[in-house]
Amino acid sequence: MAAPVPAIAQVQADAPEAGNPLGLPESVTLLGESNPNVRTATAVVNGDVITGTDVDQRVALVTAANDQELSADDFQRLKMQVLRNLIDETLQIQEAAAQEIEVTDQEVEQRYNAVAQQNFGQKDGAMAAYLQQVGSSPASLKRQIRGELAWQRLLRRNVAPFVSVSGEEVNEQLERLEASRGTEEFRLGEIFLSATPESQAAVQDNARRIVEQLRQGGSFVAYARQFSEASTAAVGGDLGWVRLGQLPAQLSEVAGQMQPGQLVGPLPIPGGFSILYLIDKRQVLTADPRDAVLSLKQISIGFDPGTTQAQAAARVQAFTQGVSQIRGCGDADSAAAALGASIVTNDEIRVRSLPEALQNAILQLQIGQTTPPFGSVEDGIRVLMLCGRDDPEQNSGPDFETLMNQIEDERIGKRAQRYLRDLRNDAYIEYN
Repeated sequence: MAAPVPAIAQVQADAPEAGNPLGLPESVTLLGESNPNVRTATAVVNGDVITGTDVDQRVALVTAANDQELSADDFQRLKMQVLRNLIDETLQIQEAAAQEIEVTDQEVEQRYNAVAQQNFGQKDGAMAAYLQQVGSSPASLKRQIRGELAWQRLLRRNVAPFVSVSGEEVNEQLERLEASRGTEEFRLGEIFLSATPESQAAVQDNARRIVEQLRQGGSFVAYARQFSEASTAAVGGDLGWVRLGQLPAQLSEVAGQMQPGQLVGPLPIPGGFSILYLIDKRQVLTADPRDAVLSLKQISIGFDPGTTQAQAAARVQAFTQGVSQIRGCGDADSAAAALGASIVTNDEIRVRSLPEALQNAILQLQIGQTTPPFGSVEDGIRVLMLCGRDDPEQNSGPDFETLMNQIEDERIGKRAQRYLRDLRNDAYIEYN
């Protein structure tokens, strides 16, 4: 008597169709353990071991940057995503080494020290202490830095020389740019997750969880660095300033409706899914008033503990009336002293660095005028007085060389995605 044929063998009986390239049946019965997440998060990639410690310390970098609690399921998914990222990072480092591209320990140390300086100033050892406190280590961050440097150099040598942009293309772009003067352009952040027809549902589900975590306060830059598969991952997903016509149609339509600070996604695009974050927007080749540099005086009052609501309201009313009688910036210091208020002067404040509600109010002021009072009893009540304004020069847009570099970077990024996909396809990976 012949042995029964497993149900999974029936896959071969169905002919592939356009919407089902593998010819899979509508109902599938999986044999054996079907949950890959129960595996220990370790792997051997072409002979190089990724340990559980590697994964845990990289996960700690992500969770520390986001300062939020994750559920047990989300934490496990994060570990799996980090493992995939570490596999890609390992493949990038291996390929660079195979191509005899060297990244020295000194270069890694220099980049690490630059990050430490940016975050902790001159405090020796503060970066290492912080990383150990959150459950990571300097070695984990340095490995990520090594991977980024190795991949960037590999692309510069093996990809960039074969990306050509003609002068005619650049001139055409410049003409289109001039023709679009006054229209809007957008500074976007993107997290791109690649997907095949087989992995599409799982990748989309993962992208939705990333969006949820970002909306709960997660750092877009941190998630982009760890999860995005675009070449902009190393700069936190920042696409720079783009016009809608430069974006894929699926992203262009959505970006045009977004407001600064808005997060949208996941959006299906060819090859995967994108999560978009609108950092800012402005008009093409037009001076943006928010680039004006201001000289401001901040006049503020505080409240003693135990101040009643009635007492606070009376003091705010007196403060508001007193501020309205100040005769310009020259009178501000003495008037503030008479009101029992403190005053701080700053001559280098860019309008766009202020909260959006204050930006609109400040742009309506003349020299010597103040904003309406704002704040709370807990934080204090304050006004801003405008004492000077240097308006931005007319924006002439990118020059020929800058625009050529932008087009080259876009094409290099697309080829980099294909390069990494080929490395994955050729890799020997064992999971433990």
